[in-house]
Amino acid sequence: MVNQNLSSKSLNIFLKLNHQKLDLYKVSKSFVLECYKLSKQLPADEKFGMISQIRRAALSVHLNIAEGASGKSEVERKRYFEVSRGSVVEIDAAIDIAHELNYLKNIPLNLLGEEIVRCFKMLTAMINSSTKN
Repeated sequence: MVNQNLSSKSLNIFLKLNHQKLDLYKVSKSFVLECYKLSKQLPADEKFGMISQIRRAALSVHLNIAEGASGKSEVERKRYFEVSRGSVVEIDAAIDIAHELNYLKNIPLNLLGEEIVRCFKMLTAMINSSTKN
């Protein structure tokens, strides 16, 4: 039975695996949190549209990095990182539409923008390094 009195810090990791050591994993975790913060500020009528899509794509970035890092082959790892990078692009496109719909007025996007660029660049580097091997 799991101890119900675990602190929130102890709940974030049950397995001690290599993906948790990756800087990319840490950056993507921050990126997911920023996406969720942004999505909380979008109009309520976007709950089943844009909000849901941004959240699912953000979580996909993080989860595919975790799963890709544990892949058995270089081809498998590369594919997970490509899917993750595609989700980053998807979020960027959704934010572009949200901006055009004036949903982002008075919402600071600097940190989220930096996280998007960092995740994209780091994922691209991971993909390129697996291609060279």
